[in-house]
Amino acid sequence: MTTLTAAPVAPLLDRLFAAAAASSPSASPALASLSSEERYRLMRSKTDYAELYANLKEFALPVSPSTGRLLYMLARATRARSIVEFGTSFGLSTLHLASALRDNGGGRLITSEFEPSKMARAKANLEAGGLADLVEFREGDALNTLASDLPETIDLLLLDGAKSLYSDVLDLVESRLRPGAVIVADNADFCPEYLERVGSPANGYISMPFSDDVELTIKLG
Repeated sequence: MTTLTAAPVAPLLDRLFAAAAASSPSASPALASLSSEERYRLMRSKTDYAELYANLKEFALPVSPSTGRLLYMLARATRARSIVEFGTSFGLSTLHLASALRDNGGGRLITSEFEPSKMARAKANLEAGGLADLVEFREGDALNTLASDLPETIDLLLLDGAKSLYSDVLDLVESRLRPGAVIVADNADFCPEYLERVGSPANGYISMPFSDDVELTIKLG
């Protein structure tokens, strides 16, 4: 039995994923009023993305259950002790990663979230899962919250916040990524410059699409 598959984490995740599935962002009037072109523009914008996410603060926007399981497995397989997460939302991915840290014997998970109400819910969920002691919550713009006081080495990086900032966040943590560190980027197709960067071994990475939603990348030595 693992932390992920036992109480209190497993039933908590079941409830959170069910609640997220029942409350789709497409139900947001502000989002429904946008054309697909305008949604894409906002997702790609480095100046207007806050407008989009402000209209989605009541929605969990979680990784999929399979991506969550992947995160747990990658963190266990790499024996991760130091993890950085960009985009906490309600903490579903955080629960998977912190479960892996618990089963690895401990560690530190730094997670950053722009929206205060989401951070409050994530903290409550990690407390309910008995994993809050492994998590350092940083509220605010990740370009500020992740700009200092990072671990000397980082074993795993999850990118699941504003898609237009993936390359910028990578800039902040790149020098701390150990050889063999894993980067998981959700919905990276909205950030083609990020895909181009990690897609080139000349830049120190090897990368491939793991699914329609996930880009899986390894930092080379």
